[in-house]
Amino acid sequence: MEEAVRLNVAAVALSIFVGTEHERQTLLSLSQLVNEGEPYGIPVVAVTAVGRELDKRDSRFLSLACRIAAELGARIVKTYYCEDFEKVVEGCPVPLVIAGGPKLATERDALQMTHEALAIGAVGVDMGRNIWQSDYPVPMIKAIRAVVHDGVTVDEACDIFERAKSETLAAV
Repeated sequence: MEEAVRLNVAAVALSIFVGTEHERQTLLSLSQLVNEGEPYGIPVVAVTAVGRELDKRDSRFLSLACRIAAELGARIVKTYYCEDFEKVVEGCPVPLVIAGGPKLATERDALQMTHEALAIGAVGVDMGRNIWQSDYPVPMIKAIRAVVHDGVTVDEACDIFERAKSETLAAV
C-alpha cells in the first residue's frame, strides 16, 4: 500500500472469483486490501471477475457477487452488464461501473450498452476491448466519454464517433 501512496493512486483494484474454487482466497484478499487501504484513504475497487464463464453469469449471480464485495468494504464494484441489471444495482450499496466485456459487434452496440447501464444506475464504465479493439479507439473513447460525462444519447454518441473518425482519417 505504501507503493500505491507513493504513486498517488486514486484507488486499487482486486478481482474476486465468487463461485469458484478460489472464492475464499480472493474474498480474504479483498478484505485484507480494504483494511490496508483504509488508513491511507485509498478506496478499493472490487472486480467481479468471471472470465470465460461470462455466459453463465446472470443478474442473480452478479447481484450476489457485488453485494459480497460491498459488504467486505469495496467502495466501488466493477461488474458486467446483464439482463435485469437493475437487480444488480438495487442490491449493491456502493457505486457500480460496468466492464466492457467481450468485444461487441459494433461501436454502436458498446455505446448502447453504456447508455443503458447508466440509465439503470451504473456510474461509469471500465471498458477495454470495445475501445482498444475498435479500428478507431480514440474516437470511441470520445464517444464513450460523452455518454458517461455529458449524458448524450446513443445517436449523439454515434455522431461524435463518426466526426472524430473523420477527423482521424483526414489527419492521415
